[in-house]
Amino acid sequence: MSASEVTVEATAIQINLRDSQSVLQEEVVASLDLNKVDYAMEIKKSLQARYYFGIIFLIMNLVAWFFRDYGHSVLPFIHYIKVCGSEGEDCFHSLGVLRVSLGCYIFFLVMFLTTVNTRKLCEYRNSWHSGWWEVKSVLLIVSMALPFFFPSKIVQIYGEIAHIGAGIFLLLQLLSVIHFINWWTKYWTPDEESKQRCSLGLLMSTLFYVASICGILYLYKSYATRISCSLNLFFITWTVILLAAMMVISLNSKVNRGLLSSGIMASYIVFLCWCAIRSEPDIIRCEANNQEKGNGGWITILGFLIAIFAIVMAAFSTGIDSKCFQFSNNKVEHEDDIPYSYGFFHMVFSLGSMYFAMLFISWDLNNSARKWSIDVGWISTWVKVTNEWFAATIYIWMLISPVVRQNKVMNNNNGTVQETADSVMA
Repeated sequence: MSASEVTVEATAIQINLRDSQSVLQEEVVASLDLNKVDYAMEIKKSLQARYYFGIIFLIMNLVAWFFRDYGHSVLPFIHYIKVCGSEGEDCFHSLGVLRVSLGCYIFFLVMFLTTVNTRKLCEYRNSWHSGWWEVKSVLLIVSMALPFFFPSKIVQIYGEIAHIGAGIFLLLQLLSVIHFINWWTKYWTPDEESKQRCSLGLLMSTLFYVASICGILYLYKSYATRISCSLNLFFITWTVILLAAMMVISLNSKVNRGLLSSGIMASYIVFLCWCAIRSEPDIIRCEANNQEKGNGGWITILGFLIAIFAIVMAAFSTGIDSKCFQFSNNKVEHEDDIPYSYGFFHMVFSLGSMYFAMLFISWDLNNSARKWSIDVGWISTWVKVTNEWFAATIYIWMLISPVVRQNKVMNNNNGTVQETADSVMA
């Protein structure tokens, strides 16, 4: 073979290698683009799925209300179920709510167990969370039917456990609210260079404090008009003390957190106080111009529906806010990671199932709530008041904890320096 032929053959080999490399590169690029499209589709399905679960949770709330107020007259066939007792009393009213709540809890517990620790969009558990709705519909129906064959004692035991689960749900919701307040504060006051945002932040903090003061005045005028309303006077006055403490601590030179976050928290605290007073029994509530309204009054119905939607929104917003409960924020995110924690999402909804049961029976297993009422009674009142005080305590601790930790570090450093000096002198 001549030298020219060898050169031509080598050139042809090089051209073929280049062509094969270019084809391989094109295939790799096409595969990566296809994966990106698949990831985008999976993320879209995952984000849509959370709304579907929210709708399911809303429907379960409405079913629980239906069993409590109208099930006895509309569903006569349940009277023949043995565990429902005579005339089906153990499957309606409070026990009916607990049975529906237990069914909802079972459904979301199964979803939690089958999706916990899901990390990547390519996992089969991601497909289970975002799809297979026909199978999940069957699972939901079976979960809802099972509690109506459980003995009443088991349902009552679940009701006792639901007190704890509902309390945990309230705690998670509270931490989520505080995390949102901190995020909003950082958004409106990011740095000194953004003067426009700082001005808006100052304006918003002023508006929140004005709203809080107006709320306090409204509470005094509407629910503490007489000296005999001593309990309401105590609730409102203690709320004022908590607001003053939060404001003073926020403006302290060592804390220096400004007024925006404390203003938002003040409005939230006043709202919780109002909710607590509104949960007092109507007969003995110290309300100015108190007039008994019929169960079918449009204001009562509207307030009831708003309360139900508030329950659903609380569970939904807390369920998708898993990042505020992570101990480390240094996790590197990849494009094939799931958009939110599925296990935490379903755990929150399972606890939310216990929470809405407690609201419908006013935290009392023997409660016989009147129609179109929700979360009314002395137990509900004290639960909300405790939640208010706990919220203020957690927020104040979040303000002062950096200062406390800094003082401990300084004391430890001073102690180490003193020990070193003593050893050198010795």
